Amino acid sequence: QGVYFPDHKITVGEVEMPTVILGDPAYPLMPWLMKPYTGALDTEKELFNYRLSKCRMVVECAFGRLKARWRSLLTRSDLSPKNIPIVIAACCVLHNLCEIKGETFMQGWEVEANRLAADYAQPDTRAIRRSQREAVRIREALKARFQTERVNH
Repeated sequence: QGVYFPDHKITVGEVEMPTVILGDPAYPLMPWLMKPYTGALDTEKELFNYRLSKCRMVVECAFGRLKARWRSLLTRSDLSPKNIPIVIAACCVLHNLCEIKGETFMQGWEVEANRLAADYAQPDTRAIRRSQREAVRIREALKARFQTERVNH
């Protein structure tokens, strides 16, 4: 249903929007999932992509290490939908403990995890296509805000 966070909205320009997840170009653009522009880019789209990328790099590094340490997160799960969030949360807690305690992390794990993750295509469903118009409105409002901030600073 696209409801992942408490119902906290902000208004950018004239557009009310929810908290969003930042994704790479492989993901579908959704009202709750922002991804960069692709194709021919003007300076405004390049600025949007740059700012999105800066934020995503920190998150991607953390998730890359999490998925590398717990490869079960890379594959289809046969768990019941009720248990999947519990397993993911457990992986996150255990991963954070490993990071805090300085447990060994092999860079080869991350390379292998990235290779395995590339094999999974993202879904293309009717629900995704229905959400596109609102997602485009949100991304355009963020792009305009980034441009305004650039001019004013």
